[in-house]
Amino acid sequence: MNPPPTTDFPELLRRRLAQPLPGIATCTDFEAELCYGRHQGPPAHDARQAAVLLLLYPKGGEWHLPLTVRPAEMTAHGGQVSLPGGQIEPGETIEQAALRECCEELGEAGARVDVLGYLSPLYVFASNFQVTPCVAWSPTRPNFVPNAAEVANLLEPTIVELVDPQRRGEHLIDRRGVRFRVPHITYDEHHIWGATSVILAEFLQVVGNVIR
Repeated sequence: MNPPPTTDFPELLRRRLAQPLPGIATCTDFEAELCYGRHQGPPAHDARQAAVLLLLYPKGGEWHLPLTVRPAEMTAHGGQVSLPGGQIEPGETIEQAALRECCEELGEAGARVDVLGYLSPLYVFASNFQVTPCVAWSPTRPNFVPNAAEVANLLEPTIVELVDPQRRGEHLIDRRGVRFRVPHITYDEHHIWGATSVILAEFLQVVGNVIR
């Protein structure tokens, strides 16, 4: 899977995102053991609304997207790999929140960023957020300047690297005396797991439909 870095790919992706999506139920291979399908919802009555950004850009002949490693000391999801994003503020749209959060975390989202569409909403039960992923692209790599308060490390995987089955694995996590299995994608010695990997799983299915 290696879509060429031309403007044809974003337009094809825009059209595919306007069609019915695979859905979170098709991504259960990326859910942690004991999750019991809770990412599929329904969300709690007091769940907060959030947005994340999957921002595609060409570099070195391939399509990349930014992921962030959260500082270990952060209360929510500390040390985990995440997509840029956060809570939707009053009066904001999904698109506005996703772009704002990307700028707050990484300095900018690109001067000519173009939103292509959205993926399926996902319930992050650990932090009680209903998250809507926003897909966008920039014709050039943004001049990222990570905010150290929110980003410990910036990762820039290619679509090819994310879809590589050799990067799939699993690890064990202990929570309150319970040990369970967690599927992950390995990149640059980091494990991409949880809600981020579930979102990427649906995104990669959509991309596969586009370039098939």
